[in-house]
Amino acid sequence: MELTTIWFLLVAVLFTGYFILEGFDFGVGMLLPVLGRDDRQRRVLINTIGPVWDGNEVWLITAGGAMFAAFPEWYATLFSGFYLPLLLILLALIARGVAFEYRHKRPEASWKRRWDHAIFWGSAIPALLWGVAFANIFRGVPLDADHEYVGGLIDLLHPYALLGGLTTLGLFLTHGAVFLALKTTGDIRHRAGTLAVRLGLGTAVVAVAFLTWTLTIRSNPAAVVLAAGAALALIGALAAARVRREGWAFTGTALAIALAVATLFTALFPNVMPSTLDPAGTLTATNAASTPYTLKIMTWVAVIFTPIVLAYQGWTYWVFRKRIGVQNIPQH
Repeated sequence: MELTTIWFLLVAVLFTGYFILEGFDFGVGMLLPVLGRDDRQRRVLINTIGPVWDGNEVWLITAGGAMFAAFPEWYATLFSGFYLPLLLILLALIARGVAFEYRHKRPEASWKRRWDHAIFWGSAIPALLWGVAFANIFRGVPLDADHEYVGGLIDLLHPYALLGGLTTLGLFLTHGAVFLALKTTGDIRHRAGTLAVRLGLGTAVVAVAFLTWTLTIRSNPAAVVLAAGAALALIGALAAARVRREGWAFTGTALAIALAVATLFTALFPNVMPSTLDPAGTLTATNAASTPYTLKIMTWVAVIFTPIVLAYQGWTYWVFRKRIGVQNIPQH
């Protein structure tokens, strides 16, 4: 297998891990005003992701770094052409991170309410825009012969891209609700499980529509199998959530996200960013890649350090594996 293919797969794996892990973070943030009926309940919701949310964002940083080093042409075109959406994502993530740290600094309800709004929007905006971005990467954007993006913001907001945004928004909401049912006790657990099923039904319709549209744009047998697997995994997750098997439900939603992302990358390869103007402007895993020597060095670095990072993050999740409830939150 060529190094360019290996690094394409690694970038796909990194973004998949990011969407699985940060996906439930986004879901919890968006559900904060829905499931948190008072301050103690909202603190329960925040504490379910408190030990892990910043570690989950490392997957995005690593994915961006891998793209920059392995496929500099792809990175340059993507980050220049998608400048405004990616800037909005970055600002939302910053506001969300600051909110987690500052919400508890003062006791006033108005103070906490403002930071709760920041957590909600800091979760909802990336959840929507990541779907819009990846739908555009898959469908293609106007690139000239020099691989320069020559479109505008409106070119990124077509119906397919907006449907992609609704798909990631719904998947992350459902994933977050299932995660809360898995990590909490009592009333919050019951309401989160019920909400997960309701959200999941609507999400399933949107996701199936998006994946079907995706396969009409470009496809191959492997992508069809992966898309069908994503739909089945989501249906299985809803069935498990309905009978309160939260562990299996969370596995199902995580698998649905992973297979949906894999569908996009599998059908996209060997392209990394198709041009809608001229096939000559299309970026591929070959013409967007770094030199073979650079890829070789990066591969050895990844072989050495990736297992260490995975082991550390796995240990973190193991340490903070127990459920929490309002009984664990002291009153102020």
